[in-house]
Amino acid sequence: MEVGTIVCSGAGHDKGGFFVVLSTDGLRAEIADGKRRKLEKPKTKNVIHLKPTNRIVGSDCFKTDAAIRKLLWEYNYKQTQTGQEVD
Repeated sequence: MEVGTIVCSGAGHDKGGFFVVLSTDGLRAEIADGKRRKLEKPKTKNVIHLKPTNRIVGSDCFKTDAAIRKLLWEYNYKQTQTGQEVD
């Protein structure tokens, strides 16, 4: 799993939510969604509980919480409106 990967949480109270990976050491990753988990206090999560999507973004795309929210909007809200999952 790389920094900048958009992931879906597969376990925990945030199950089903989409996040961006801020850093990783191979076993654990720090993730943020810009709303509940901001850049100042990211969530540390075991990578086996994260499902990566096909999308990896550059570090300049997630410098602020607002940029992260905008980046993840299509994953968090578009699928619920259309009833389809986004890759």
